[in-house]
This record gives sequence, structure tokens and C-alpha cells, in this order.
Amino acid sequence: MTTETNGRRQGDQSTELVRPIPEFDGVHDVWPRGKRLEAVRDAATRYRERFIAQGQIKAIKSFDIAAAPYPARFAFQGYSVNLNPMISIINRMFVIQFEGFDGKLKTLVWEPTVAAGSAEAPFYHKLQQVSQKLKAEKLFVTYYNDPDTVLPRLGLRNEDVDYISFDHLHVQDVRMIMGSDEIIEGETEPRKPLFPNAKLLVHRRELGTFESMHPMQWAWYVDGGMNGVPQDRLEIFDGDVELGVGVSLLWTPGHTDGNHSLVVNTPDGVWVSSENGMAADSWQPELSKIPGVKQQASFYGREVVLNGNTLEDSLDQYDSMVKEKTMASPSPRDSRWLQIIPSSECAPWKRQWPVVPTHSHGGLDYGTIVVPERASR
Repeated sequence: MTTETNGRRQGDQSTELVRPIPEFDGVHDVWPRGKRLEAVRDAATRYRERFIAQGQIKAIKSFDIAAAPYPARFAFQGYSVNLNPMISIINRMFVIQFEGFDGKLKTLVWEPTVAAGSAEAPFYHKLQQVSQKLKAEKLFVTYYNDPDTVLPRLGLRNEDVDYISFDHLHVQDVRMIMGSDEIIEGETEPRKPLFPNAKLLVHRRELGTFESMHPMQWAWYVDGGMNGVPQDRLEIFDGDVELGVGVSLLWTPGHTDGNHSLVVNTPDGVWVSSENGMAADSWQPELSKIPGVKQQASFYGREVVLNGNTLEDSLDQYDSMVKEKTMASPSPRDSRWLQIIPSSECAPWKRQWPVVPTHSHGGLDYGTIVVPERASR
């Protein structure tokens, strides 16, 4: 028998790599829902103070991976006035180094999306078929970097990575990243991992989605995307967890059941990254110049605007975005905007006007990535 805690279950094989965050204990169970929102906000306010006091990460670098098509009606909860049915979103990958609780340097890669795997998610597979018939594929997809080629440019080997994580597993074929004991259809041998020594940090509820898919979830998950992934490559957690000094994963359910957000403390304060929103406008619609977003949010009395492709639980997602914006620091470049950077951000391209971000933080670049001691022996 196992005992479940906020951060892990006692009895799991891997239980010492992360620490639960007690400030959030029970907040997602508060009833009625209006009181839950305030409980989430209050817990985030209290945790933010302790999180900042713990210290900062060593370094973080971001890289654009690919730009992919996305229905405009999903991006801003249907509030925006769209001249085009599709926009493009840019997927980002982050390389983060921090001091672990054991005092050792750790390397986390956040969102190392493999485009070939994402193309097999039902939504994108069907869209690709349509674009091929129209001979319009190049208008939709742009590739910038392959995840497995980024680290060598920073002086690291892929073997140096300790952790991999995604805010959720929409359009991810985890086999292509973590390896698999089974052969992927159309291939001749089992996949080897891109990052051989890394563990996948994944919320237990996100894994549960692969076990039994609801029709409302089906279009966005790669069928069999977890098949054959070795159990010992997974670090499964529940709730909200701290990874080390200046870096945490906060459970932000709603977009998916197991959604979680990256939170890092830097010289410029706290940054948050997730796909709950599609642009800075999503968390601060009162500043948005995208036609319809500010007006609709004001009409309904809402302080955030959801990325709405699934709406598994829109109330939870709303609360989660409030949790994120409560944690984030104001930007030193423009104090009106909070430091929230979408893991997949609405592209600022003229061709999709007027649905372009009012403000974009660009990438993140703090500190110096260094080679861990074990790699220099």
C-alpha cells in the first residue's frame, strides 16, 4: 500500500528528487468554487515569498523549436476578432541549471518537443493531410531547432541532462524523447532516448490520461505515445513540487488534468511558463490591443483569458492562471507586464493580424550554462 502526499506517493521507486510544497495543500479541494479561487491566490502569495527567499537558479536559456498552426478561435477563448481561421504558435524549449537539494548542479530541459512526434497527434495529423492536399504545408510549419542539437551549442552533452519535463503531454510522443522498449510503427528498432540519463518529471494525472482517453482529450494526444517508455525513466509526482533552489513545478490543472507550470527565480525576479495562455494578453487582458480580448474579458468580469482548445475544466484553468500571475514578477523592461512567458506563444507575424501579441517578452537568457563535474572526468 502507498500513502499519497502533495508531492509524491510514499512507496514509489523515486521519491527523493522533488519536495512537495505545503502552501498548496488542499487548495484545489476548497468549495464552493469562488472560495477555491481565493484559496489558490492566497496560497500562491504565501509560497511566492518563501520561494524567492530560497535563492535563484544558476542559468536559463530559451530556444525556439518550431512554429505550428493553431486555430485562432482557441487561442484567446474565442474573444478575439479573427480575420484568419488559423494563427501560428511558436514552441519554446528551455535549458535550466540550478542547485539541487543535494547541493549538486542539476540540468532541466523544459519542453523539448520533437516535431515528428507532434505531427502524429490526431489534430495535427488530420491538418497535415488537408494542407498537403492544398499544397500549403510550408505556409503552416517552420522549423528552427531540433531539441537534441541544442545542448552541444551550450557546451553540454545530451547525457548531462538530469530532468525532462513538459507542462502537459499534448502532441508529445514521449517515446521519441525518453526512449522505448517497443518498436514504433514504421520503424525497425526501439527508440533510444535523446537524453540518456534524464528522468521525465510528469504529473500522475497526466499519465492517467494515456491509460484511458476521454473523447474531449483524444485529438491532442499521440496514440501510444507512452508505450514502452521504461518505468525507471519516470519521476512521477502529485500536486506541486520544488526541484531545487529557484525552480518549482506548480500543479495548474484545467487545460489538462495533470498540467503543471515552470516557475524560476532569476536576477529579474520570478518567471512563469505554461501553455494555459497564448500570449501576455492572456494573463492581462486589460492591457490587450487584440480586438475583442479586452472588451470581452471586461464584459464578463474576468481577469484572465484561457487557451481554449480543450477546456477540460475551464474553472480550474482560470484558477491556475491566477496562480501563475500571482507568482510572477513585474517585468523590469515594462512594469505593466508580468513575467509570464507561454511555452507555445502566438507568433507576432503580420500575416495573422490583428491576432498578434500586444507584448512579447522574447526569450530568456540568464547566467552561464556550465559543464557538470561528472562530464569533465
